[in-house]
Amino acid sequence: MPDGGPTQRTSSMTHIAWVPERWVEAATGTLVGLAERHPSRSILLFPEPDNERDVLEADVDLRCYVHRGEHREVCSEVIEIHLCGARSSSPASVVEPLLLTDLPVFLRWRGAVGRTDGERELIRVVDRLIIDSSEWPDLEDEYGYVAGLLDEVMVSDIAWARTLPWREALAALWPGVKDVSALRVAGPEADGTLLARWLSTRLGREISLTLEPAGEIELVEADGVPVAPTRRDNESASDLLSEQLDLFGRDGVYEAAVRSLTPASV
Repeated sequence: MPDGGPTQRTSSMTHIAWVPERWVEAATGTLVGLAERHPSRSILLFPEPDNERDVLEADVDLRCYVHRGEHREVCSEVIEIHLCGARSSSPASVVEPLLLTDLPVFLRWRGAVGRTDGERELIRVVDRLIIDSSEWPDLEDEYGYVAGLLDEVMVSDIAWARTLPWREALAALWPGVKDVSALRVAGPEADGTLLARWLSTRLGREISLTLEPAGEIELVEADGVPVAPTRRDNESASDLLSEQLDLFGRDGVYEAAVRSLTPASV
């Protein structure tokens, strides 16, 4: 540091990100926003299956931040690996030697969750899989697939986290909410779907959903009555990911909502 303060190199986890080409800008921006909040060894995997070369291209960087106004720096390792050609089919074998012993391993998967043997093997070596179901092109198919992963790995969904203020607002309507039969949601399809399935599984019966597309949840009505959350979180992508990196247990309520999202029930 300019003032001669100490530099601390520390890691509390291994944070892996699977970043297909269309998600590169978003993923790197989110990593910058995490700053010193989660000192970790970050491994960014950039699959390039269509690359004609079968090679690994890696870059290692040490990124340091002033720790929340203190006179010291905290440094994290960032390893960027481009998996070119056939190398993209075996990511677990590349990552496993880089994992930090006895520390949790988190995997942020951008876009639709991988289904090839190699991608499934990568999922099996981590402690928690972090997704954002609003990034998926086909909710019905993807939720069914993720439901099948719940016995293999703990799963966090950033879309689920975004619904928290609205779930709290609906729960605060108890006991009247137990008679609700329909929700109208203006917001992303994933967020609205999870909100409706949450209420359905909590009440033990089907709740119909009318969805109006929007970039974020702007309105929720229960049987035509507007629901007003007591707070509206204005969190960035980095904030939302940071919250998931603080979680270590299962969310049984979320898992119940996802398991109910079979093709027959969506």
